[in-house]
Amino acid sequence: MPACCSDKTNAENCDPCNPPEVSCHNEGAVVSGGVGGDVISWFSDMVDHCYEYACTEKKKGRKIVGIMCEYTPRELIMAAGAIPVSLCGGSGEMIPAAEHDLPANLCPLIKSTYGYSMEKANPFLEMADLLVAETTCDGKKKMYELLAKRHPMHVLELPQKPDDPEAFEHWVYELQMLRKELSRRFQVQITDEALREACREMNRERKLRRDLAALMKADSPPMTGRELLDLKSLISCIPADFEQYEKAVKNLPGRQITPATGKRVRVMLTGVPLPHNAERVMDIIEDNGGIVVCQENCTGIKPLIEDVDSEAEDPLRALAEKYFHLPCSVMTENRKRLDLLRDLAVEYKAGCVIELIWQACITYEVESFHVRQMVENEMKLPYLRIGTDYSPSDSARIAMRVQALFETIQGRRNR
Repeated sequence: MPACCSDKTNAENCDPCNPPEVSCHNEGAVVSGGVGGDVISWFSDMVDHCYEYACTEKKKGRKIVGIMCEYTPRELIMAAGAIPVSLCGGSGEMIPAAEHDLPANLCPLIKSTYGYSMEKANPFLEMADLLVAETTCDGKKKMYELLAKRHPMHVLELPQKPDDPEAFEHWVYELQMLRKELSRRFQVQITDEALREACREMNRERKLRRDLAALMKADSPPMTGRELLDLKSLISCIPADFEQYEKAVKNLPGRQITPATGKRVRVMLTGVPLPHNAERVMDIIEDNGGIVVCQENCTGIKPLIEDVDSEAEDPLRALAEKYFHLPCSVMTENRKRLDLLRDLAVEYKAGCVIELIWQACITYEVESFHVRQMVENEMKLPYLRIGTDYSPSDSARIAMRVQALFETIQGRRNR
């Protein structure tokens, strides 16, 4: 999301942000089956739709809660009558401002998120009544200390031993504290039934997005990986989005893309998330003969795999179970991610695995050792690790490496 406010001190009244042109990475592509294309066009204006929805609901008295990571349960925020908005920064334009306070060799996602605050350039951040942050990586949690000087914030302490029963109990406690903080700050009672209803809504959205992801299992997928990546929203469970998701599930099967997706190299993309405006590497992969059939990351299928038991006797505990199971690289040991990668590669018939790592993302950087070993030695698939940031300066080099990978795969096919 680029800077969008001419009057930076009054972000609530500024124009909505303009997302990038969806065709910029797919020039020359020809599509038949226009109904599915209408849905893709809808989500190309996703930021505008979210801004309009947030402003309309805020005028009705609803609160805006910014979230920084998939570990924050949107259901708790929704049960409090508030609107959860994802605030991860994807714009390189925001990084120079952030580097006044943050080190230059920090993760670009962290710097971009903070830069939006310094520039007052994200209307969702400026209208937020509360930010919820999680102690995931060291860079994020130290940045939150600075961000908290500018915005009201509640920090969730995320335990990082996924198989430790005591760690899970501490996570339950942290969600109980978030529930109390939302109730206190917004003067609402978060009932179990409200929580169950929010879980049902989020389960519905996850199911629809899983169904869309499953379309990529086809021999000739009806959309590109970038188009699938764009079929998401900064705000969950907007009624108009539900309508569009349902249309997409119904109408996208059978859609044809030229050049045909079935002739491209099938790629499973893993590693760091790709926030809005940070899709450059995805575009490079698909501009050079690949199609990303599966995105095992936090902006892909990883947070959609598991639902919440909305009928559980203790819905908060059920919520804690779902979110604590996310196999992020901050967890140790993170065997569940390797299991997920192994299963998804078979399910989506991946021809190779490309791992994307943002500069200074230490947890994914180190964990790539285990991923590469498993992919090459056990799964017998080609593997490529791409380390980069938000700058386009290395795009040509990345494209050459991707082309070399695909040429090797095509050569094996021909033999």
